[in-house]
Amino acid sequence: MTEDFDAVVRALHEEGVRADAVQTDRSRRRRNLDPDEAALLGLVCEAMGARRVLEVGTSNGFSTLWLARAVHDRGGTVLSVDVDAVGQRAAAANLARVGLHEDVELRCADGGQVLRELPDRSQDVVFLDADRSHYLDWWPHPVRVLRPGGLLAIDNVLSHPDQVAELRGLIDADPRLRATVSTAGKGLLLAVTRA
Repeated sequence: MTEDFDAVVRALHEEGVRADAVQTDRSRRRRNLDPDEAALLGLVCEAMGARRVLEVGTSNGFSTLWLARAVHDRGGTVLSVDVDAVGQRAAAANLARVGLHEDVELRCADGGQVLRELPDRSQDVVFLDADRSHYLDWWPHPVRVLRPGGLLAIDNVLSHPDQVAELRGLIDADPRLRATVSTAGKGLLLAVTRA
């Protein structure tokens, strides 16, 4: 029997906030999306009819749950990539709790390598929520793998503006993209690829 989605994500968020507050090692924090950001990202994915979503940065699967729910009714899939095997196991358990485990492929791998290997225009959505210091090294693959009208979403653009300033400059200068930033949570950049 599956658990209620809203109850599970609420509990995961609360547990993540408590855990992150006492964890001094940044690499071991959950660093989950704010619930408002997660709901917005899920709703945008659902509204655009997304069926192929790449998430780089799984953690315990909090945002993965929202993405999986967004693609579920269309038979879509989320490929969620992280280098943390422990986090991937937690994500698998959380997805199973709400019956969305079959909608997600969890892969313990380097996000940049996965992006480089994906075919052109193969994804509807790319969501980056990993170590921001790698994003510039991954460019232009996050855009290359998106279909026309696809969505590039990046978390923490307001909470860590200096760490994403160069990347935002690339996005703003790229004629293939039209972008805005949601002020929900830590700041979610949303960029749409133009045909």
